[in-house]
Amino acid sequence: MKATLSIGWAMMLLVVAQLILNVFEARACTSAIITGKATADGKPLMWKHRDTNEEQNRLVYSDAGTYPYIGLVNSNDSCNNEVWAGTNSAGFCIMNTASFNIRDKGDGTAERDLEGVVMRVALERCVSLSDFEHFLDTLSRPMKVEANFAVIDAYGGAAYYETNNFGYLKADANDPMQAPHGYLIRTNFSYSGFMDEGLGYIRHETAQYLFSRQRDHSTFTPEWIFASASRSYYHSLLGTDLKDYDFSVPGATGYAVEQDYISRFSSSASVVFQGVKEGEPAEHTTMWTALGFPPCSVAVPTWVKGGNTLPPMLLKGEDSENAPLCERVVALKHRVYPIKRGSGHRYFNWVLLYNPDNSGIMQRLAPVEEELFERSRNAMKQWGDGSWDETAIQRFYLEVDRFVMDAYRELFDL
Repeated sequence: MKATLSIGWAMMLLVVAQLILNVFEARACTSAIITGKATADGKPLMWKHRDTNEEQNRLVYSDAGTYPYIGLVNSNDSCNNEVWAGTNSAGFCIMNTASFNIRDKGDGTAERDLEGVVMRVALERCVSLSDFEHFLDTLSRPMKVEANFAVIDAYGGAAYYETNNFGYLKADANDPMQAPHGYLIRTNFSYSGFMDEGLGYIRHETAQYLFSRQRDHSTFTPEWIFASASRSYYHSLLGTDLKDYDFSVPGATGYAVEQDYISRFSSSASVVFQGVKEGEPAEHTTMWTALGFPPCSVAVPTWVKGGNTLPPMLLKGEDSENAPLCERVVALKHRVYPIKRGSGHRYFNWVLLYNPDNSGIMQRLAPVEEELFERSRNAMKQWGDGSWDETAIQRFYLEVDRFVMDAYRELFDL
């Protein structure tokens, strides 16, 4: 009887451990801050590749606070209480990655995971990094967060804040001692946290490898981040890239095992904030968002200056809480991950995403995204260097919305 009980308890512990691991993995984001000195146009960039167990997310516009903002929220968050990445009218941009090694030993705080609330309030109140630091300083303790918050502002500020319940440590991307190449990368551990604890070490090394290959060219752009980082299938530990998959091997099925890639089943969005040079109008700050599973999505630009009339495909639908684009992207994702039983979510149909015939989903969507960037660059050039016209932005939104939704209908019958 004792032996049976021991085996039973061991099995239960294994199940609980797996459930906990799955929760952690579902919050396994990859991110970077890139200062203007390392980008192609001198403007800072900030990237969040979001992983969560919420497949459906959407954008919202809010003017409930001091500064109007655009934010990424879960579709089931009907009150838009938690924002997981966003930018406001002052050019202040914020995002986070969960950190699993920064909680103080002995910290018994029961309530946690208020990062989304913190970011929403920061968007409503903050203009600069110093504002955000003051905001963190004045929050009641415990703060109920364990995160690497990332912030850029319209004054050249760019930093991570490795934050737990009782304090934070700033990592300044403009400090050559901390960021010798002009950028910082974070996944799901904090440099100031407990060594060898946390998650995302392999993804961190993958991102470091990808960025190191690009930095010598000083050509970091939003286009490069989406195409070469968010949709990368390079594995730093194995030293392999699925794009080199040999389809000629006898018996090859085209399926691959998902483990520690930047894109994974839980990936629900990729966001790149393109800030402004010092002296440039803050309203030119651009939020590029690929809703849903990034390999099956395209990056769409938005600006707070455009007001509350965002592209309809990014907003709550007429008959659903979900964004129409995200619904189509998630439908494609489930074609890529068709196995639902057992550990099926660990296996995906790589040949459906990428193949020698150039008929993979990523390959078919690449020209669509390239066209989006081209149209966006032309529109911003036409709007000029001064204040932009809200009506012109809204007209552009409708044009882009038709273009993207038509593409998904024509390419994938969605």
